[in-house]
Parts: sequence; structure tokens; C-alpha cells
Amino acid sequence: MNCTIIDQISSVDATEWNQLASDGNPFLRHEFLAALEQHRCVGEEFGWLPQHILAKDTGGRLLGAMPLYLKDNSYGEFVFDWGWADAYHRAGLAYYPKLVSAIPYTPATGPRLLIAPNADQAQVANSLIDRALSLADSSQVSSLHWLFTNAKDSTYLESKGLLTRTGCQYHWHNHNYENFEEFLAQLSSRKRKQIRRERRHVADAQITLKILHGNQVSEAQLQQFHHHYQSTFHRLGGYATLSKAFFAQISQTMPESVVFVFADYNNQHVASAFCVRGTHTLYGRHWGCDADFHSLHFEACYYQGIDYCIAHGLQHFEPGAQGEHKVSRGFVPTATYSQHWIQNDQFRSVIAEFLQREQQGVHHYMEGLREHLPYKTPLETPPTAE
Repeated sequence: MNCTIIDQISSVDATEWNQLASDGNPFLRHEFLAALEQHRCVGEEFGWLPQHILAKDTGGRLLGAMPLYLKDNSYGEFVFDWGWADAYHRAGLAYYPKLVSAIPYTPATGPRLLIAPNADQAQVANSLIDRALSLADSSQVSSLHWLFTNAKDSTYLESKGLLTRTGCQYHWHNHNYENFEEFLAQLSSRKRKQIRRERRHVADAQITLKILHGNQVSEAQLQQFHHHYQSTFHRLGGYATLSKAFFAQISQTMPESVVFVFADYNNQHVASAFCVRGTHTLYGRHWGCDADFHSLHFEACYYQGIDYCIAHGLQHFEPGAQGEHKVSRGFVPTATYSQHWIQNDQFRSVIAEFLQREQQGVHHYMEGLREHLPYKTPLETPPTAE
């Protein structure tokens, strides 16, 4: 098996790549990653330099791949290691550059080791990991990180002695509900009334909502959404790294996966949200608004997504990172995982101790939140396919 490194995904045939990423996760599609690169949402300006790894057999057939980036910052990762970087700096060491296997700006769990279905899974996985570690060693980076890994990849990575970090997100699960009211019926009376009250605030304000897929959005609507997207970063801080051209391209190249929610008031778009749809899961990603309307954020970012999942038979809704206020609205605390290789032995030992304590804290935190779930009876969590 031959493992090579490429600095642009366009050098790989889209069909070949997508056959590897066939589990339904939309962020791993060639179209999504290529749009990021083509419209400079990643690259030198934002410090995400592609270093994707390909594994091919002796006949040149693509057996596996790993999205990988050389980084000079920690922006857009959502597994926060700013403290690690600061500790390196105070010790007189350089934390950057580092290598990161992740989907830029996307805190969504999924495979990072993409393997052809008919290939030797363990052999390809080990080859990809070993090549990444070899690159990290030869590049003299401080560290190598796999972020938001699924269970299968986590097992492969842990077997290589990597450190595991545990995080927490809040996911909604569809228990084959016929409609939104059937979902509400599973909640306690107080929480059910709260959600109905929040939805009524939006309706009483004469705000209407509509959902459009990528190929249904006009140029004017795309422009309005991107204005809302940028406004959130202007208000809260950070960088609006995704360009309008990026959203326009994926709306055309993967329209069935692109989902916009528009909120209209007096015939004007006053807010919008952006989601990405996989085979089994809806992922909430971005939101913005022009004015402050009571409960509109909850409606556009949570309740419209739940409605969409029920209507389209999707089993999961991941509305993004952070936000324990989601728990009272039916979202369940869910563990996320990442794996880390640290080059410096002393820092590796210190970070390992920190991660052990952090993991205990995260589990304790999640157990506490589960005691406050709004469901009348405990619900089993369906497995996530993506």
C-alpha cells in the first residue's frame, strides 16, 4: 500500500473520494471539501493548509483517505486547546504549527479514516494513521489531533496509544414521531408548555418560516442569508470564514444536503439558519438575524429542525456545539471524542493527567444534566449511523 500526501482535494476524482465517504456524512463529501478549498475558506489566510493523505494499492486504486490540515492556530476546531498553546508558549516552546484531522469550522462527529468498503479495514486504517504520525514526526510539529471521531476510528486511534479527550454536545433523537405534537407529548407538562409558548411568541409576531433546499434558493435569498451569517460574527466576535461563493457552490453541487430556514416579517427576511443534511442526521450550523424577536432563535434553529427531521424521517438532529439550554427543549447530552498525539514527552504526560481529570468532570456534568431531561419517561438513544 502506498500513502501519499496531497495539498488540494481537486487532484482526487470526486467519485473515487465519495465512494470512500459513503456513510452519509455530508461534510466528508468531495463537493463540500473542494468548495472550502476553491473559495479560500481554508488555506494560508485562515491557517488551514490541506495535507490530505491518500492510500492506494499497487494498481493505483484508492483504498483510503484522511482529511488533514497543517495549522498555525486553533480557530474553527471546537476542541479547545488554547490553554495547551499558552503552556507551550510560557515554557518557551512552539505549539504551532500542528496537524489536525477535522472538518474545518464543523464540530460534527464522523469518520476521519475513510476506507473503501471492500478493503481490509484495519490495514488501511493503520496505514493512514502511521503515515499521519510519520508526517507529524518529520514535519516537527508539536502535535497531531483527530477531532470529533466516531466510535470505529476512535478505537483504531486509541490502539496506537493516542490520548483521548471527551467533550459534550446536545443531540435530538427521533423516536419515529409522526409529528411535532407527538414529540411534545413525551415531555413533562411544564416543558411542553414552555415550547408551545415559545412557538406562539413567533407566530403572534406575524413571523412566517419556510425551509428551502440548495437548488430552491434565489441569489437574493443567498445574499440575505450570508448577510445574516456575517452579522453573527460581527456581533459576537470571530471570523466569518465561509464566503457567499462557498454557500452558492455547495447549494448547486450538493443541493439535497443544503437546508436553509428563512424567517420573514413584513415580507422581509429578518433571520435565517443554515443546516446540512446527511442520510440519517440533520446538522445545524449557522444562524443570524437583523432584529431581536422573542424566541425566534429557538424556532429557527431548533424547532424547525425537529419538524424537518420528523417530516423527512431523519433519526438525529445535531444543532451545533455548546448550549446546555438545549436540554430543556429535548436535546440529550451526548459525549464527543477526539484523539491527540503530543510530540513532547513531558507535555504529553501533563496533558494525559489533565484529560483524565477533565473526562471525569465531563461525565459527572453529563450525568447531572441527564437528571434534568424533560422527558416523562427515560428514552433509549438510537445509534448514530454517521
